[in-house]
Formats: sequence, C-alpha cells, structure tokens
Amino acid sequence: MASWDDVRRIALALPETTERASYDGLPAWRVRDKPFVWERPLRRADLAALGAAAPDGPLLGVRVPDLGVKEALLADDPSVYLTTPHFDGYPAVLVRLDRISLPELTEVITEGWYARAPKRLAAAHRARQVRTTGS
Repeated sequence: MASWDDVRRIALALPETTERASYDGLPAWRVRDKPFVWERPLRRADLAALGAAAPDGPLLGVRVPDLGVKEALLADDPSVYLTTPHFDGYPAVLVRLDRISLPELTEVITEGWYARAPKRLAAAHRARQVRTTGS
C-alpha cells in the first residue's frame, strides 16, 4: 500500500517540483506551477455518481498525457484507477493509494510530471534518466 509520504517523496524527486496546497487546502505537487498530482477525496457529487462503487480509501488525482492514456489506465486496472463525471473530458485519473504498488505509483506520478513539464525540462530529464539507467 502506498502512502502520502511515498507520493511526496516521488513527486519532489522530479525536477522543479514544488508542493503547495490546492485551492481546497489539500496537498498538490506542481512543476513550474502546473499541477500534476494532488490529493483528491471524493466529493458529494462523486459519491452520488459512484454509489456503492465509491472507494473509501485515500485518492490521488494524477494528470495523464491524454484521454487515450486515461481510458487505457481505467480499462487496465479498475481496482486501482477510477474516474468521476467531474473528470469527464479531462486527462486525469484518480488512483487508489491503498491498491497501487510503489513501482506503479512511481510510474504514474512520473508520467503525470512529463505531461505537465515544459518540453525542454522533460527532454533534459529523460536524457539524464537514459544516461543514469541506460534505458
């Protein structure tokens, strides 16, 4: 089970990431002031839309590159990834922290960062990763 400390550690390890509370006072992580991951509890409308399927554990909102990636994640593992009508047409998913592995959490947060980081910053980070890991 992943924790908020894991989210914080993974997000802040990415270049030019800052942590700042979102408009509702919950933690959010940004790259050059563009949010890419944030704490996102279900709201009343979400609970009504999800009904009995509404999870009760901690949820992380994550930006994804596009709607195709969103749909792929939702189809790949609906026990981990979900969405609500609030996110219809928006490239983001909700992640159940109590169901995601740390390697998968690292991947989804990193991909969220790439989706929001400026192109030059993202390219420089990818190049560093290739030099460091050889992949």
